[in-house]
Amino acid sequence: MRYIGKLYRPPSEAEAYILQATIGCSWNRCTYCDMYRDKPLMQARPVSECIEDLRAAAARFGGRVEKLFVADGDALVLPMESWTPILTEARALFPNLRRVSAYAMARNLLEKSIAELAELRALGLSRLYIGPESGDDPTLRRIAKGSTAAEHVEAAAKARSAGIELSVIFLLGAGGVARTQEHASASAALATAMDPAYLSALTLTVVPGTPLARLQERGGFVLPEVPALLRELRTFLAEANPTRAVFRTNHASNYLPLAGNLPFDRARMVGALDAALSGAIPLRPEWSRGL
Repeated sequence: MRYIGKLYRPPSEAEAYILQATIGCSWNRCTYCDMYRDKPLMQARPVSECIEDLRAAAARFGGRVEKLFVADGDALVLPMESWTPILTEARALFPNLRRVSAYAMARNLLEKSIAELAELRALGLSRLYIGPESGDDPTLRRIAKGSTAAEHVEAAAKARSAGIELSVIFLLGAGGVARTQEHASASAALATAMDPAYLSALTLTVVPGTPLARLQERGGFVLPEVPALLRELRTFLAEANPTRAVFRTNHASNYLPLAGNLPFDRARMVGALDAALSGAIPLRPEWSRGL
């Protein structure tokens, strides 16, 4: 098993075996993100190496592997001729495997046909994590996300048609002070339109050395204060209306961990936010927050 550079995975993949089938991110231009800046050119690992790593993991962990997370940043970019042998081998090697997942971008989904996505689902790829970060197109352009809100809706529809569940991620503070309300409301609208099975919010951290940090230094971006970030989350929860989505703010970047189902637990979670805004519920201290 070989790993190059830093590895990232969603909180829900804490016990997954991570296969680094790609190195870096095929886009790698988002202004706020430094996750793959140590890997400026995305590379696809040779399928033979991926198979070797899967076999090494099977020899060491065997039936203990129930989840497989395929890294790095947007592994769905891999062509079918890479995905097919990887998924086929994984199913053969891990008898208790119940989920294969990966990060993806809207453009990755749009580049594959529904038939190809359905084939990946049949081979075991059951969940994709996609981060629009915002539903507000001016904000999406500012953070260089690479796709519009409408393209995210189209991508989500393709995934649902293929039977692949989506976990969709939004980023509190991404619109800055200038577009805090527009960002919150448009993100709620996009969450509704994408209609994922899982939904989460993270809180933006301006990482030194990123384009967003340089913009902040020049006065071109101002991150909202904590109460405004919580109000963004309140707007999002009040307005997002997916069919049924598990909602979490359990990422370490957030000031207030929340958990429930939207829309069914909306009132309870909004009530918790109101209590936090009034000071009745303590927030996570800065020293315990992280990426």
